[in-house]
Amino acid sequence: MTPRSIVKDRKVRFALVGCGRISRSHLDALAKHGDTCELVDVCDIDPAAARAAAEAAGAASHASLTEMLAATTADAVILTTPSGLHPSQAIQVARAGIHVVSEKPMATRYRDGLEMVRTCDEAGVRLFVVKQNRRNATLQLLKRALEQRRFGRIYMVTLNVFWTRPQDYYDAAKWRGTWEWDGGALMNQASHYVDLLDWLVGPLESVQAYTATLERRIQAEDTAAVSLRWRSGALGSLNVTMLTYPRNLEGSITILGEKGTVRIGGVAVNEVQTWEFAEPHEDDAKVSEASYATTSVYGFGHPLYYENVIATLKGEAEPETDGRSGLRSLETLTAIYRSARDGARVSLPLEL
Repeated sequence: MTPRSIVKDRKVRFALVGCGRISRSHLDALAKHGDTCELVDVCDIDPAAARAAAEAAGAASHASLTEMLAATTADAVILTTPSGLHPSQAIQVARAGIHVVSEKPMATRYRDGLEMVRTCDEAGVRLFVVKQNRRNATLQLLKRALEQRRFGRIYMVTLNVFWTRPQDYYDAAKWRGTWEWDGGALMNQASHYVDLLDWLVGPLESVQAYTATLERRIQAEDTAAVSLRWRSGALGSLNVTMLTYPRNLEGSITILGEKGTVRIGGVAVNEVQTWEFAEPHEDDAKVSEASYATTSVYGFGHPLYYENVIATLKGEAEPETDGRSGLRSLETLTAIYRSARDGARVSLPLEL
């Protein structure tokens, strides 16, 4: 990031493209940082959605990204559009000399993610990928325990995402559940849990996967089971379904190690349910306060996520989740889909 692109002595300006379901989390998060940032523009192909978001935020409304880029004074553009649109839009924004904040997943194809990173590098702009669950207090506590090597050698890691998405969820928008624009239960709903595989435990050595479309009338999978092997030798699994009856049941991670066992569960890794270590540590007293109640699988991490984005654009921090962080998740997802398609174990890193 060049010195003249660092924001000084004013609020960081954001623009947002895509005023659908997930945009509300971003609008609310930006509002909580009203002393350091402002939303100046929004756009959506649905005029009513764009107007509603613009009125709520006190921003200007636009009918297209091209129109918005021609008029905006934003330092960064937030992409909350269908995932398959992120690459082309990120490239368009980067070539306009504006930083990019992309919702997860950054792309539905690994090669498109690579192109996003390459273009942003060439344009000299930042590419942020939203991974707000990393900021959950429960996962921050677990991350510290791993960094402190409290587990000793890690033997097994299991992640479960047992949620429900009824057919009317997919029917509400034609792009949902399609390979081109959305992906399935893994790419969309479980994307944050795929991110935890590398961020918490370390690089994977290989994956072996089964995916299925058992009930929902969509192109992509509604259910998946993945066997995992890390380079450290640890084994594990990722189990995902959007068919849980009658409601979202569990989003969890369990780590079993030589000197420790931790399970963080609840509907969205919001409860520390097991916390056992051979050696005590001052963080043990923080376990009860780290857990929180939620009815939302999105958690409450977006305001904390934007705290880092704003500080980065002001030249006061480095991005916690940049384009290369997003690529690691996308590479794992691509390996999982290849394994399921070919009925074979797929090694990482991928050979392109």
